[in-house]
Amino acid sequence: MTITEPDVYTVSQAARQAGVTRKAIRIYETRGLLPPAERTQAGYRLFTADDIAILRFIRQAKTLGLTLAEIGDILDLQRGGAQPCGRVTQLLDTHLAQIDRTLAELRQLRRSLLAARRTAEQTRRAGGDAVVCRIIEAGLILD
Repeated sequence: MTITEPDVYTVSQAARQAGVTRKAIRIYETRGLLPPAERTQAGYRLFTADDIAILRFIRQAKTLGLTLAEIGDILDLQRGGAQPCGRVTQLLDTHLAQIDRTLAELRQLRRSLLAARRTAEQTRRAGGDAVVCRIIEAGLILD
């Protein structure tokens, strides 16, 4: 006996199938990432396998650091018949460049903190008091 998947899913079933929360589905609907769901006479939202595929795509795109606005742009391109891979590559390159900038800033901060720590340790060994506070107040770690 083969168990077949239903043609439609409730919001809870769709969330479970896609690995997202019900709240996320509401947000994606509101933002236009997901087409408005069909509704039962009682007002329950129903989702299709295509909707679940979109939800999975959104979840995966978010794991790559894409914003909902960026994901919306990609989905709009696809829905318009365009191949969005070029746009995806461009977005990923932008995110990689931002990560590189952040890493460079963190490396600089680490160097500044190490220099402040060395200065504090040297001054402490020489008998100075409250060196760390003077270093911070003087802005020496911001070089």
